[in-house]
Amino acid sequence: MRIITGKYKGRRFDVPRSFKARPTTDFAKENIFNVLNGYLDFEGIRALDLFSGTGSIALEMLSRGCAQVVSVEADRDHAQFIRDCAKKLQAENHAIVRGDAIRFIKSGRQQFDFIFADPPYQLPELQSIPNLIFEHNLLAPDGVFILEHGKQNNFSQHPNFAEHRAYGSVNFTIFKP
Repeated sequence: MRIITGKYKGRRFDVPRSFKARPTTDFAKENIFNVLNGYLDFEGIRALDLFSGTGSIALEMLSRGCAQVVSVEADRDHAQFIRDCAKKLQAENHAIVRGDAIRFIKSGRQQFDFIFADPPYQLPELQSIPNLIFEHNLLAPDGVFILEHGKQNNFSQHPNFAEHRAYGSVNFTIFKP
């Protein structure tokens, strides 16, 4: 797993083979972050990485200058791996919440300028995640929310739909308030 750009550009972390999570491919990650550059400036924003998995997206956000990054991951080993990676980067503006991402959304504790969610593609609640984000007011007024999903999901009719991007088998839907 590699950090694409920013102050930690080129740093690599070896994801244990035992992990069930599939990190977003470097190709897809680089392309979606290039698209995001047209939507927001990462410098100084508050970001949330739901279903953090390997932490690839959270580490990328830290590298790009986010003031605060919160990762939510249910798996104990994955959460520890993310914590260890952030510690190696000496990223003090990172917090890991070990728990269920859907419960975290429903708690609605804080607003974020950028939210990235990469749930398991077969998660039964996947289709409801955009509604939950907006119902619980997690996205700041000028924020951006990205949902990574499989090709079988279509969010183009959602009232907050902005655009859809596909890179190989990886699909991203971008939502705005």
